[in-house]
Amino acid sequence: MTRSEPLALRAAPRSLDEVVGQEHILGPGKPLRSLIERGKLRAAVFFGPPGTGKTTVANIVAKNFGWRVVKLNASEATPKELASAIRAAEQSRGLLFVDEIHRFDRRSQEVLLAALERGLFTFIGSTVQNPAFALSKALLSRVLLFEFKELKKEDILRILSRAARIAGAELPPKSAELIAAASEGDARRAINYLEAAVAAGSLEPEAVRELLGGRWLKFDKTGDEHYDLISALIKSMRASEPSAAAYWLVRLLEAGEDPLFILRRLLIFAAEDVGLKDPRALQVASAAAQAFERVGRPEGDLILMEAVLYMALAPKSRAVINTLKRARELLEKGEVYPVPMSIRDSHYALAKRLGRGVGPKEFLPKELKGIKIYEGGEEE
Repeated sequence: MTRSEPLALRAAPRSLDEVVGQEHILGPGKPLRSLIERGKLRAAVFFGPPGTGKTTVANIVAKNFGWRVVKLNASEATPKELASAIRAAEQSRGLLFVDEIHRFDRRSQEVLLAALERGLFTFIGSTVQNPAFALSKALLSRVLLFEFKELKKEDILRILSRAARIAGAELPPKSAELIAAASEGDARRAINYLEAAVAAGSLEPEAVRELLGGRWLKFDKTGDEHYDLISALIKSMRASEPSAAAYWLVRLLEAGEDPLFILRRLLIFAAEDVGLKDPRALQVASAAAQAFERVGRPEGDLILMEAVLYMALAPKSRAVINTLKRARELLEKGEVYPVPMSIRDSHYALAKRLGRGVGPKEFLPKELKGIKIYEGGEEE
């Protein structure tokens, strides 16, 4: 290994003892470590955020047993290339490592499944997605799932300290803190930032801050992070926690979320979670959507923040969504009752002779008399 190789490669752990983080699966006596040390790991999928050690651990597995590693990226591999890689892994009794396995289509998953059933090689798949949503049930039944969690700040600081030593650099604590904050639990990103700072000629805090610019937040609009962040915003508003709601809103915006998506969620929230306790909430959300379209970003962020704070501070009521749910549940039972005669259309000449629109008003079918669809107490 030479100094011309990327620092992330030079600083990569060579053994399980050097891996930082993931103690829940790699600590002494933990499941993944035990399987690796006993040579019993046969087929597994490692999933979790980027830069958490998935590829590193796969390489350590292969190195421990002297296996040949056949690597494949699912985003680029055709079924024919997958079949060729499987043959190579079977012939060498080695390790087949498939990165971004969530990108395999159904045909490729079927090819892999058939090979796993033969059991002639060790398989490790890696993905940043939740495999429960990306892989077939049949394939999931043949592999063990191990979640690699986002690294903690102290983990990143340890990794940076090791990488700085390997790079022959003196990393000031404040600069390490800045890089750790910007990397957001991604060890590879942290080391790349460090390498860039070394190449730029200064590791002083001001130089590092200038190099980083702002926090480069990870974001995948089709992945877990997208849904986790919007969930955090909605739950914070629902719990009337304005500070938390403000934080998650800015996280979404800085991560590149479409502001119009956030505004649509605010419109829904106004009816679903605030409802009749404060009907003005729907007007605020609607006005915010219109105003944002006229202003745009960055000034439009003020409009978004005002709407989010209004929702968080408003009194809450679930009466609207609960009433809608009860009405739908009645219809889902399969019984459709006629409209009571007293409230049928009576604007035409023969209506009264047909008994329509006359007599005491009954507003629900007699079969539903006494059933409460709207519960007024939910507004208290």
